[in-house]
Amino acid sequence: MKQILRDNQQEVERYVVEPREFVLDDFPCRVLVGVRRTGKSYMLYHHIQQLLAAGHKWDEMLYLNFEDERLENFDTEDFNKLLECHQENIDSWHKFARRMADAKYTIFITGSNAKMLSGEINTTLGGRFLIAEVYPYSFKEFLAVHQVSFSEIDLLATEGRARVIRTFDEYMRYGGLPAAALLPAKRDYLSSIYQKIYMGDIIARNKITNVAGIRVLVRKMAESVCRPISYNRINNLLSSVGGKLSLATTIKYVEYCEEAWLLLRLRNYASALADKESNCKYYFIDTGILGLFLIDKDAMLLENLVAIQLFRIYGHEIDNGRIFFYNDGYEVDFYIPDDELAIQVCYSLHDEETRKRETEALQKLPNRLSCKRRLILTYDEEETINDKHGTIEVVPVWKWLLE
Repeated sequence: MKQILRDNQQEVERYVVEPREFVLDDFPCRVLVGVRRTGKSYMLYHHIQQLLAAGHKWDEMLYLNFEDERLENFDTEDFNKLLECHQENIDSWHKFARRMADAKYTIFITGSNAKMLSGEINTTLGGRFLIAEVYPYSFKEFLAVHQVSFSEIDLLATEGRARVIRTFDEYMRYGGLPAAALLPAKRDYLSSIYQKIYMGDIIARNKITNVAGIRVLVRKMAESVCRPISYNRINNLLSSVGGKLSLATTIKYVEYCEEAWLLLRLRNYASALADKESNCKYYFIDTGILGLFLIDKDAMLLENLVAIQLFRIYGHEIDNGRIFFYNDGYEVDFYIPDDELAIQVCYSLHDEETRKRETEALQKLPNRLSCKRRLILTYDEEETINDKHGTIEVVPVWKWLLE
């Protein structure tokens, strides 16, 4: 046990970790949750490295990687041995974590196994821990990893602005999973990560035998990104290509994808409670994974990218979110009541019919809901549109991501 602990310590010290735009307050007990390979463990390594740099010693910290094969036979009784030696996949680990929290230790837990992905994590840990959601790289983090400067001076220069936009194109198409950021063959890596989520966190975890049904579901959800889709509609799509499925089974399949952090749900702010649950929009956790299922669908990738950023800012709660879309006679892509913010996403406004549709929805919305700020986010167009309610800002997505 002592050798394993020391080996784990040396591993943490050895890693070169890119700092993330992620701030934790002083609450002592945290669970870092998110889809596979978003960098949860690396954030923990960075935190430990910061403590070491500030003068703290290893005798003040205990770090153990339960995926170490030498811990294969670790069981509940060994937790006390672990503390003695010090001076996720183990049964009853949550009881140990609760006991340490009650003893006022500072504790960080990360993981992508069933317990970490489950919405029941608060129940499992007895309400002693706060959940911290970890997402793929933000655009600012992606630029930093690629050593692309984005100061005001850089953006004024033609070459500097061009570098930012080129990097944005890569970010939009291949997403922000940290390990993929600098890989030349990103699509192969993204495909392997999706297979781990699909086969491990969805199929194996939930003991699903209808593997083809889940495969079709994910593809159909990808094709439906940006559009409200009901459970009945999903069920009809699945039944038409994969044999008859019950509506209850279809609902469960969608929930499994949400619990695995593959899909993020958005509800209609204008709907009654029942319809809020049954007629939603769904986005993928990463545009790189979404792109595996799409061909020449940059408009969908662009909107999905905006959705991820909003979830990154406002959080993602399966039951009670802070981000909505609005659909009642006309549709607004995103509405955030807390900030009275309304957003449309449109790849281009050059087409007059598209321009009319996108602007009219934002011009009508203030008659029903309070709007302090109204945005149309595009690929590269920028202007202001004035109406009786004030100003609608047309801003490139890449520039909005740098705000």
